Amino acid sequence: MTILADLLSTVFERRGRGPAAKADGRDMAELAAALMGASAETEGLTLARQMLDRYEFLGDEDRAGFFRHLAGRMDIDPAAVREALEAYEGTRSGEAYRAFLAAAEPPRQELIRRFNQVPGATHRLVEMRADLLRLSREAPELRALDQDFRHLFRSWFNRGFLVSRPVTWDSPASVLEKIIAYEAVHAIQSWDDLRLRLAPADRRCFAFFHPAMPEEPLIFVEVALTSGIPGSIQGLLDDDRAALSAQEADTAVFYSISNCQNGLAGISFGNFLIKQVAADLAAELPGLKTFVTLSPIPGLMRWIEAEGLEHDPQDHARMRALAARYLLHARRPDGKPADPVARFHLGNGAQVHAVHGGADTSPNGLAQSGGAMVNYLYDLAKVTPNHEAYAQRGEIAASQPVRALAAHNETSRAREKTDG
Repeated sequence: MTILADLLSTVFERRGRGPAAKADGRDMAELAAALMGASAETEGLTLARQMLDRYEFLGDEDRAGFFRHLAGRMDIDPAAVREALEAYEGTRSGEAYRAFLAAAEPPRQELIRRFNQVPGATHRLVEMRADLLRLSREAPELRALDQDFRHLFRSWFNRGFLVSRPVTWDSPASVLEKIIAYEAVHAIQSWDDLRLRLAPADRRCFAFFHPAMPEEPLIFVEVALTSGIPGSIQGLLDDDRAALSAQEADTAVFYSISNCQNGLAGISFGNFLIKQVAADLAAELPGLKTFVTLSPIPGLMRWIEAEGLEHDPQDHARMRALAARYLLHARRPDGKPADPVARFHLGNGAQVHAVHGGADTSPNGLAQSGGAMVNYLYDLAKVTPNHEAYAQRGEIAASQPVRALAAHNETSRAREKTDG
C-alpha cells in the first residue's frame, strides 16, 4: 500500500460506526422524509445513523417494504423530466441543464449518499444492496432501485479508490478469516490449508481493499509460482509437493479468483486485479515469462447434458475435446461465450491456451466440468488487441492446439450424426 492509502485506511478504521442512534416513533418512510429535508449536518447524520441502525433489525418483509417505498415514492417524476428536457432543448443553458439533471435523478440516490456520510456506512450499504439483490428476484419492481445502487457504487468503488495489497500468513487474523470464508473456487478446509496457500515462497495472494472497508477484501486472487504450466489443481495444491523458490519460477498461475461482497455484484474488479498483479509480479521477479490461469469450466456439464453428448470423466481425451468445443463455440443468445469464467477472462484479453482432462477431481469439479480445467494465457503484449477483437467482433483468442482439438471434435460429432 502507498503511504496515502495506509493513512486513509487508518482514518476510516478508527472512525468506526459510533454509538447506536436513539430510536423514536417514526417509521422508515417518515425518517427518510426527515433525512431528505434535513439542512443541518448534525441532524442529517443523526437521522441517517438511526435509519441504518433500524434497518439492521428489520426482517425481510419490512426490508422489502422499505425498498418498495424507495422504488415507488422516491422515484423520478416522468412529467417533470420531460418538462426539464424540453426546457433544455430550447435554451441549452447551464441553468436548464442543472434543472434537467435534478429532475432526472431520483431522490433515493441522494438518500443513499446521505446514508454514506455516516462513519462506517459504506460496508453497511454494500450489505443492504446484497439484501436488495436477493429480495428483488421475486420483486421485479425493485430492480430500478438496484440500478441506483449500482450507479453510485461504480463511482465509489472505481479503480482510483481501490488499494491492491498482498495477503500473507502475517496479515491480520480478521483478514485471513475472510479469505477462508470467501474462497469460492477451491475451498480452504483449515488454517493449515490456508498456511500452505500463503506461507511458501512459491505462493502469493493479492486482494483489493477500499479505504472505507479496510479489513474487508473486495476480491482476491491466489497465485502459484511454478516451473511450466500446470495441468491439474490436485498437483498444484498437493500438501506434499516440493516448494519452489520464487527465483526458480518461470510461470505465475492465477488458480483462484474470488469475489467477496455479494452487494458489489456487477461491479467489476477482477480485470484490474489480474493485470495489476501480473505487472507487480513481473517487476518483482524478472524470471517470470508466462502468466496463466488454471480455471474451472462451470457450465461445461450443463452444456454437455443439454446437447445430449456422450461423455465420461475418466476419458480425459474426450473431455478435453468437449471442453475445447464448448469454450470456442457454445454461445449465449447475445453471442457471448456460454461459460461465465470464459467471458470474464476473454473480456480481459486472455487467450484460451490449453484444456486438461482429470484436472479437478473434487466433487464440485466433477459435477460442474467433468474434471476438466482450462488455462487462460495473459500475454501482456497481446491483452489489448485480444480484448478489442473480443469486444468489437466477438472473436475468441485461442491457441492452435485448442482450435485443432475443437475442430476435430466437431468433425467427429458430425460423423456420429451421419452414421446414426
